[in-house]
Amino acid sequence: MTTTSEPAASTSYTGHFRVWRGDTQGGELADFEVEVNEGEVVLDIIHRLQATQAPDLAVRWNCKAGKCGSCSAEVNGRPRLLCMTRMSVFTREETITVTPLRAFPVVRDLVTDVSFNYTKAREVPSFVPPPGVAPGEYRMMQEDVDRPQEFRKCIECFLCQDTCHVVRDHEENKGAFAGPRFLMRVAELDMHPLDAAADTGLDRKTTAQDEHGLGYCNITKCCTEVCPEGIRITDNALIPLKERAADRKYDPLVWLGNKIRRRGEQ
Repeated sequence: MTTTSEPAASTSYTGHFRVWRGDTQGGELADFEVEVNEGEVVLDIIHRLQATQAPDLAVRWNCKAGKCGSCSAEVNGRPRLLCMTRMSVFTREETITVTPLRAFPVVRDLVTDVSFNYTKAREVPSFVPPPGVAPGEYRMMQEDVDRPQEFRKCIECFLCQDTCHVVRDHEENKGAFAGPRFLMRVAELDMHPLDAAADTGLDRKTTAQDEHGLGYCNITKCCTEVCPEGIRITDNALIPLKERAADRKYDPLVWLGNKIRRRGEQ
């Protein structure tokens, strides 16, 4: 007795994509019908478009392994890494729209100018080594090592910067607001038990408020939701930094000391 098996379902299909094409002068969404195969990610489709239909389509990418942060863009309005967004999360009938990061100026097609972030990075004072202790002699409690460890997983994809509505919807705030990525850096340094910034007159909590715009953050956790490394930016960096800044501002001993100091200056 012979049996016949059902034919295997096709693992490839034709997907409908809308990709933003343009430059600094403006642009529009272009429609494409393109082959999609099992196991592919959105970046694979963008590369296929470059190879078959749009050879001049500009996209920034490098590792294709979710470790360099280069291929940041928006897929159906959500900031994502193109190399980590699997086609299997979408239905075959769904139209997939790929656009550049909305919070930053477009250079061309899916490439944006993210230099805003490098400017903000330079504005954060670096670690201040403790006096009298050589680098090889640093000693810390393990819990102090563990606390900011997740922050160092950041690949600087700037998805958190892009999704934060403080700059996403308010271009005018960019001058005063560092964004979640660099407020996280301030928090990491403020948590460091060996950072001697205070000895130089630098109060990281005060500068977080006055120079980096900590008060603009209203802890909606949108930055945490888009982080490809799963860093709990809001819970483990921004909220603790806000709490320490508030404690510093409203500490009764600090208040009394400032009042005495001002009285002495009169």
